[in-house]
This record gives sequence, C-alpha cells and structure tokens, in this order.
Amino acid sequence: MSLPSRLHSFASSLFHRAELDRNMEAEFRFHFDKYAEQLIQSGIAPDEARRRARLELGSLATQKENCRRSLGLRLWDELIADIRFGVRMLRKSPAFAIIAVLSLALGIGVNTTIFTLAKSVLLDRLQVPDPDQLRLLSWTSGKNFAMESLWGNFSDEGGAAHSSSFSYPVYKALRNQTNMFQPLFAFKDISQMTATVDGRAEAIYGELVSGNFYDGMRIHPALGRGISPADDVEGKANVAVLSDAFWARHFARSPDVIGKTININLLPVTIVGVNHPSFTGAEMSRFPEVFLPLSAQPTFLPRGKTGNLLTDPNSWWLQIIGRRIDSPNVSDSALESALDTPFLQVVKSTVTIKEGHDDLPHIRVQPGRRGLDYAKEEFIRPIYVLIALVVFVLLIACANLANLLLARSTARQREMSVRVAMGASRMRVVRQVVTESLLLSLAGGVGGVILGYLLRNLLPRLSSNPWEGIGLHPRFDLYVILFTLGVSVVTGLLLSIPQAFQGRREDVSSGLKEGTRSTASGHNFASKALVIFQISVSLVLLFGAGLFLKTLSNLRAAPIGFQPDRIVLFEIDPPRSRYTPEASLPLHQKILDALVAVPGVQSATLSSDPLVAQDSSINRFQRNDRPKDSKAEAWENNVGSNFFQTLQIPILAGRSFSSSDILTSPKVAIINQKLAHKYFADENPIGKTFNKEKYEIVGVCGDTKYEDLKSEAPPTFFLPYTQSFEANVTYEVRTFATGAEILKSLQQAVATVDKDLPLIHIRTQNEQIDATLSGQRIFALLTSAFGVLALILACIGIYGIMAYTVTRRTNEIGIRMALGAPRSKVLRMILGEASILTIIGVVIGVVTSLFLARLVTTMLYGLKPSDPAALSSAAFVLVAIALVAGWLPARRASQVDPMDALRHE
Repeated sequence: MSLPSRLHSFASSLFHRAELDRNMEAEFRFHFDKYAEQLIQSGIAPDEARRRARLELGSLATQKENCRRSLGLRLWDELIADIRFGVRMLRKSPAFAIIAVLSLALGIGVNTTIFTLAKSVLLDRLQVPDPDQLRLLSWTSGKNFAMESLWGNFSDEGGAAHSSSFSYPVYKALRNQTNMFQPLFAFKDISQMTATVDGRAEAIYGELVSGNFYDGMRIHPALGRGISPADDVEGKANVAVLSDAFWARHFARSPDVIGKTININLLPVTIVGVNHPSFTGAEMSRFPEVFLPLSAQPTFLPRGKTGNLLTDPNSWWLQIIGRRIDSPNVSDSALESALDTPFLQVVKSTVTIKEGHDDLPHIRVQPGRRGLDYAKEEFIRPIYVLIALVVFVLLIACANLANLLLARSTARQREMSVRVAMGASRMRVVRQVVTESLLLSLAGGVGGVILGYLLRNLLPRLSSNPWEGIGLHPRFDLYVILFTLGVSVVTGLLLSIPQAFQGRREDVSSGLKEGTRSTASGHNFASKALVIFQISVSLVLLFGAGLFLKTLSNLRAAPIGFQPDRIVLFEIDPPRSRYTPEASLPLHQKILDALVAVPGVQSATLSSDPLVAQDSSINRFQRNDRPKDSKAEAWENNVGSNFFQTLQIPILAGRSFSSSDILTSPKVAIINQKLAHKYFADENPIGKTFNKEKYEIVGVCGDTKYEDLKSEAPPTFFLPYTQSFEANVTYEVRTFATGAEILKSLQQAVATVDKDLPLIHIRTQNEQIDATLSGQRIFALLTSAFGVLALILACIGIYGIMAYTVTRRTNEIGIRMALGAPRSKVLRMILGEASILTIIGVVIGVVTSLFLARLVTTMLYGLKPSDPAALSSAAFVLVAIALVAGWLPARRASQVDPMDALRHE
C-alpha cells in the first residue's frame, strides 16, 4: 500500500471510529459464520462448530484490538485513555488543579507578554507584500565626514560615522543609475505637522513619500488611490493620503472623504486616499497620519538656507529604500558594489568638501523588512533582560509545581506499582505521568494566552507618555499563540522529568507494601534540589530588583542643576508657509509677552532643546584665539533672555542675556562650567570668542543635566534665540500654581496671537523628567514584582518540603521524644534542615547573581553590578523569610505527642 493510501486509511479510521467498528464487527461475523458453516458441513454439531470457531478465531474484542493495532490506532487509543484518566485524576483534586493551572498561567502569561513585545521590536515586519525583498540604504564614513547638515538618525560608535540620511540629489542619481531595484523609492518621517480640520488645529505625525512609494511598497489604499509620480512634481496641486486612524477620528470613516480639503501647516491639501489599518508607514515605531509627496517639502516644511531641500546637496535628510529584484545573482554585497561607485561620484560632484572633513561615505545595504527601525536600537538590550527575567519566573513556577507533583506521585506510588505488577511497562506508566503534566501545562497555556492578550499593551503604555502617545503596538497573532503552545509543551515535559525519573526507580514489591520509604527518600532528595533551585533563582531576581530600585532612586536623587517645580512645557511649531524664519522672531516675542501677562505666571522663556528631554544639538566649538581643532565640539541650545531666571540656573560669572541682545547687536553666548573647564582651563573665558560667527562669551552658568539624568552634564554653550532663526521651540513657563485652569489660560494667551497655532506636547517639567525614567521605572517595577513572586513561591516550596519531612518522620520524632529528646532540640533539628537548604540556595544564587549582573552594567547608575548593599539585602530578606517558612512545620514537629507519633503511619 502506498504512503498516501496508508495516510488516507489512517485518517478515515481515526475520524470515523463508529463506522470502523461496524465494519470490523460485520467482517468478523462474516468469517465466524463461514467457518462455523464449514465445520457443520464436515459433520460437526452446530453448537460444537460455533464453539470451535470461537476458540480458533478468538473473541470480537481481541480481533478489533488486533485490527486497530495494524492500522496504527493503538497508540492513539492509549493516548485518549491517558487523557481521560488524567482529567479524572485532576477532577478528584480540584484545589490542586486550580493552584497548578493558575501558577502556570501566570508564568506562561508573562512569557507570552514579553514575547509579544519582543516580536514587535525584533521580528515583526512591515505589513506589505514580500517585505523580505526590501532593502534600506545607509552609509558609513570616518568621523570627519564631508556632509555638512544631517537630519535623521546618526551614530558615531567605534570611530566611524553611520547614517541612513541622504540628500535628494543623491537619491535622484541612485534611482536613475541602478537596475537592481524595482524600484528605488524614498520617504521622510516628519515628527510634527499641524493639521486643521473643520477649524480645529492639532499636531500630528506626517510622512513625505516619493511618487513611486506606493508602487514600491506594493500597497493599495483601502479607499481612493495612493500618491503617484504625477503628484510628486513641484507646482502640482497638493494631495494627501490619510491613515485609517485619522480618517476614523475626523471623518467617521465616511467614504465621501475623497476629494475633501483639509489644511496641513495652514495650507490646503486634497484628500485622494485612505490607507489600510495595517499599513502605518515605513517605520515600525511611528505611525504617520498624513502622507504627502516629497515635492511638498519646500511649501509645507521649508528648511535649510533656501528652504528647498530638494535642490540642496549639502542637506542630508531623506531615507531611501528599495525592493531588490528577485534574482539569486543579486546579493546585498553585489548591490553595495553596484551602488557605491555612482554614490561616490554624486557625492564628489555635489557636496562641498571642506578641509578636515574629507572622509567620503560608502554605501551600505541592510535589510529593510522593518523599514527605518529606531525601536530595535532602543529596546534590544532591555528586551533581552526582560526575557531572562520572565524565564526565571517560569522556572520557579515549574520548580514549585514539580514539588507538588512529586508529592502526589509519592501518594500514588501504590497505584503505579499495581499497574506495573499487572503487566504495564514502566514506559507506559511514564507516558501517563507525561500526559498528566501536559494536561496541566496546556491548561496553563490557555490561561497564559488570555493573560498575554490582556497585558499585551501594558509595557508600551508604561514606557510611553501622555503627550506623545504609545510608540509600540504589539500584534497578538498566530505566532504568539504558537510560541505559547511551544512553551506550554516544554513546560509540561519539564514538569514530568522528576516524576518520570522517580517512576523508573520504583521497586514494585516495595511499592505494594504500606509505609514504604524508598520512594519517599527519592522524592525528598528531588524536592530539596528543587527548593534549592527556587531559592537561588529567587535571590537572582531579588538582587536584580535591588539593583534597579537603587538605580531609580539614585537617578531621582541626582542633582540636575535647575529647579523643575511648577514649570509647564509646551512646543509651538509655526508653519513656515505663514511664518518665515525672520518672521518667527517677533512671533515668539509676542507669545512670550502674552504668556507673561497671564495671571498666575511668574516668568516665561523658550529654548530650542528642553532640558532632560532626550534632545540634543551638538555643534563645533572652535576658539578663535587657538589653532583649529576639528574634534572640538559642544552642546548648543538657543534660549530666551529669561531662560536662566525661569529655570533658576545660577550665573556664576559675567551676565545673563538681556533684551538688548538682538539680531543686529554683537553675537553673544553663555557657557556652562563644564565647557569652561574643558576648553579654558584656568583662563577667564569672559570676553573670549569662538566659531566663525565669533560669539563673545558674556557669562558662565552652572552645569545642568541636558539629555537625561543618567548622563553627566555635557560642555554646553547657550545662544540667545533673538540672534538666530529657530522656528520650532519649547516654551518653559514658571507658574505660581499648576492645574487645568492655568493650562487653559496659556492656550487662550497663545490663541490671542494666532488661533491656528496648537500647543504641542503640553506637560510639566517634572513629568518630562519622569518620562526619561520610564525604562528604569519599568525594570524596577517588574523585577520587584517578579522578586516578590519568586520569594512567595520559594517560601511555599520550603514550607512544603519541611511539612512533608515532618509528616514522613513523625514516627522518628515520636521515638526521639519518647527517649527524652526535648522539644527545643526537635525544633532546632527541623529548622536546621531548612537553614541548610536556604544557605546552599543563597550561595548558589550569590555566585549566579554576580555573574549575571555584569550583563546589565550599562543599565545601572550610581552603583556597581556587584553592589554589596543590594546583594546582602536580597540575601538577608530571603534567609529571613525562608526561616519563617521553615519555622512553622518545625514548631508543629516540636508539638507532636509521642504516643500519637508512635501510632502514626
């Protein structure tokens, strides 16, 4: 019989059992009657003929069994029987079943939650056809790279510069010179745009895309059409494609939205399409709501010296992605080789290369299935740490449950011995144990799926802030369910190992006797080993909780150099279609005057980069009285004249900015102490000048934290915004009180200047600082929760093993006390066993903790990974709680009545 025929026969027999039974019974009756008839014809009496037929053909049940075995169904029948028996056993112990399933659901559920997040950060792809064909272009260069202006991601680790930003002329040249992509297209994420619908203005994320973007992504909008090459031409009518969320929020999913007009940055655009809900742009962690053609940049987002980045070869701002042609001969290295030569040619012909900045870039091709991937760089290390934590939690839950199962298997020792004595193989008994463990783990897996689904957005919400929204939206899909199923199966197999090992060691004759101790001894050893494991893992989690809690405490206590209380922050981004860079100066001054006039406002200022907001601007710092140093650099911030007064940053030397520091007056600057010490040493910096603009240093201020609390105060110089053209700024308003009323007053004050300017990202300075601690806060919260859970489970384990020990040794304890042993000695004996288990587990946990703590060194602040205070505190708490858990059964043992104990079985 061929393999397909066998499979068909097996499937038919498996899923149509009643029909198979009827057929087997009919066939058996046919052969029985025929054989009996032959015997009768040979002269044998009918009754004797049927008796002989039964003897030679066997019973119907036996023939059915043989037939099902020949069809390969015997193993399936035994499995069904094992499952039914396992369900009956669990129904007989509902309390045990509920505790076991809930423990596993918790352990598997947190693993499912973290896997869902990890999949979103590391594995999920753009929701487009064939995402593996996509390739993202980037470049690498020496640190002295030739590009003058970069807008986008940039890193300079390992002595090399790396970025995925390109100029528009470079994009055009590469698009026209390669036939290895089908096609090469471009996009640019815009973090802030102003959308006005029905007279209401709001800040949104946007994305500029090339005309072939939708064709390259191979996506079609759910409604209308995408942006086409005909739209991506300067001077054409402005069009836009909306996201599904924006369409639902503002137009209630009305199909009549096509052809309607909305304002983007105060300019009208015509809606031509609405994207599918699954498509959220070319980035995994940002969700643009309006898509515009690249040609709209000069009109909607003028930047650079001329405002037109499409013709500026020195402004590198555009991300380039392509769909590689489907050919085995086109590798990523081949793409790099083909693109590098024309790339270098266009760089040399368009970029102004200056002395000391002549490192030319080289093209790099990297996977583009996740588009521009900021989330992976930000979250990859924390994700791995979280995975390790939840694996530890699951292992502790498994160890605790394995102890309970070992105790149950000891109670069922006589049952298992009877099975073996009646002919069951030891493998058959082990299979029953594995089946019961898998039933528990799969039930826990179902609970884990439910818990994982409910908690899927918990960590993204904890890591986000109210004014920017959630950056990650994990997808709970089939892969998550398959992962949970795999974890459940592995968990079930792990749970069955101790029981299977014990079952194979059982002696049948001993098991049939009452009061046997052979298996009990084996159970006791395995249980003690599991308790030691629980204690050691619990110490690792408690130590981790101590490290992250102390890190969070150190960060909160770190001096920041300014007073953050009662400061309200918000951003204003004047559309350049209405406000040119020159016009932004009087606009900001009018807004500041309106804010200061609000009752309850103490002072107001602005800055290009708010402090402790993970923003930074780095510029060259070159003293005019010293030889040129191409590596000299410092942080830069353009601020208002009341910046230092409003944030209460002390001026240590010289003066602060004043209203006389205007565009036509000599250019001035204030530097912080760190910059003064780094570049002026023991000199007096007041009156010195730097950079080609010849900024004159008029003051020295105290150091402040800049990007975050973890980094040291960097060398920084401050420039008055009145001598520059900063459009997008953050306002800092110090108030006498906080609350909804003052915020409403601030909004009304800005509206008196321009009602079309929305206040973006409204928050307090303390909320802003707290947002930078979200990562540390999450780790402190999770490690603390996991540590407490592990501590509870470990204590339950200690209590269980010592209670079992007391029960098993009741006779021995009775004899000791009958022979004169004092109760205090019995108490010390039992408590001593608990202490030995705890100490062994603590020692193993200390060694493991010191080894693993090195992996999170970069995530700590103000302490070493081997922090003795955190380690000793974790060990002390664990030992104290463990001794309390061991003291309860020890006390019960010391209260045993000798006469009752001698009669105990």
